[in-house]
Amino acid sequence: MIYLDNAATTFPKPEYVYKAVDEAQRILAVNAGRGTYQASRNAAALLTSVREKLALLVGCSFSERVVLSPSATIAMNQIIHGLQWSKLSNVYVTPFEHNAVIRVLKQISDRYGFEIRLLPFDGITQKLNETEMQNQFALYHPDVVFVNHISNVTGVILPVQKIFESAKQYCAVTVLDASQSLGLISCDIRQMPVDFLVFAGHKNLYGHIGIGGFIQCSQIKLNPFLAGGTGSDSLNPDMPEELPQRYEAGSHDILSAASLNASLDWLRDVKQNHICQHKKELTSYLIDELRNIRQIMLYLPEDTGQHISIVSLTHKEYLPHELAEILDMDYDIAVRSGYHCAPYVHRLIGTEKGGTLRVSVGYFTEKSEIDKLVYALKELSS
Repeated sequence: MIYLDNAATTFPKPEYVYKAVDEAQRILAVNAGRGTYQASRNAAALLTSVREKLALLVGCSFSERVVLSPSATIAMNQIIHGLQWSKLSNVYVTPFEHNAVIRVLKQISDRYGFEIRLLPFDGITQKLNETEMQNQFALYHPDVVFVNHISNVTGVILPVQKIFESAKQYCAVTVLDASQSLGLISCDIRQMPVDFLVFAGHKNLYGHIGIGGFIQCSQIKLNPFLAGGTGSDSLNPDMPEELPQRYEAGSHDILSAASLNASLDWLRDVKQNHICQHKKELTSYLIDELRNIRQIMLYLPEDTGQHISIVSLTHKEYLPHELAEILDMDYDIAVRSGYHCAPYVHRLIGTEKGGTLRVSVGYFTEKSEIDKLVYALKELSS
């Protein structure tokens, strides 16, 4: 199989990860921090290690602010349900947000009656209209602003700094969806005014599916959305005040944590800048080759310097799902078709009818694999 669906989850994983999970399955697959015996203490130490490495990666001084959850989606639910809302809340999202944000906000807005407002981006250039955003903020002061760091549909890198700095003029809560960016490009919270950063362990952090979370980057306190056992303060029917226990109910997935702990070591050794450069080169090569196929339409930002990893396209003769099926059945090439769980972006770029075919490269993607995809697309276009 030629795997080009790395925006969904990176595959394969580093050898570090496979070895670590195998070892954890044999000697660490116990309930972390719930017992005084050595294996339980070792499992708890593993979780501490994961938090410390993630904190270091984003420039956070307090590893206890790293909250682990089963996925970025659950982490986003914890944040959104944990914030204070009212009918008067002004909530802003970009057109590039994932349904992990949009559907949760829809539930909350149905309950409280507030409006979800779209930040103004151009459908052709995929650039932010800063003047119009400032006018929006002045008219309807933002209370909470959500920004997807890298679009999982078009691969555009959004101007997080500009949006959040403007939002902070009104003391808005800022939430960064770093599911596609953490591990690939800089997510230094010391350089941008972000209150909550959400991450997915199985994408550019190269861990297994089953672990994600959020980092509380400021003093803003959430109401616990999940409740249950934490192994601490067990006679108290309320969730504990201390972090991260306040937001972590139930037993941890220690095997997924072991995968992330190992992949973070791998990222340190390989170096994020090297991974980023490699993926930029692959993406640029892919785009150059696809531009030679007349039947293909590409949906790219105008500024290619603010783009990485992900290329969405449509074909004049095939619907995206038809093309994906043919590539799978006839060429053993794995890509993604459809709307990619991101509803608003397709209205922006004009792909509401059928969505797009998404090609997303990873660190382990080889140039020869891109050549095979291009050959297949050329053959289907002849």
